[in-house]
Amino acid sequence: MFGSGFPSGMPHGADEDTPVFVISVAAQLSGLHAQTLRSYDRLGLVSPGRTSGGGRRYSMRDIALLREVQRLSQEEGVNLAGIKRIIELENQVEALQHRLAELTQELASAYAAAEQAAAAVHASYRKELVPVRQENALVVWRPRRR
Repeated sequence: MFGSGFPSGMPHGADEDTPVFVISVAAQLSGLHAQTLRSYDRLGLVSPGRTSGGGRRYSMRDIALLREVQRLSQEEGVNLAGIKRIIELENQVEALQHRLAELTQELASAYAAAEQAAAAVHASYRKELVPVRQENALVVWRPRRR
């Protein structure tokens, strides 16, 4: 169910979006200090789920995002404001791709419905057609002289 990097012992039914890890475990899994995770949360870079008591709970998707924030910061030299913008744009692209897939499906359904309707109309015409005798005729037009 989970790709590599998922710890064993995940709760039954949990997926990559299920917030299950307390901050100390998330810090260990991401290779960051817990205080850094709190800072990223305050800045809106990685916003974990919350318990009813207000405690942070991180999902595997959050852990992957924490690792990506660290990579962008350390390896690419991007500042935190830039990282936040990158995350926002990636989320926007993902939402647009999802919407595009929805619209593509709707369009395919509309085409199928239109084809069915056209076929029904054409089928009804066949019942009303009557044979017509074909004749060849030549018509010559001569304009009147004034």
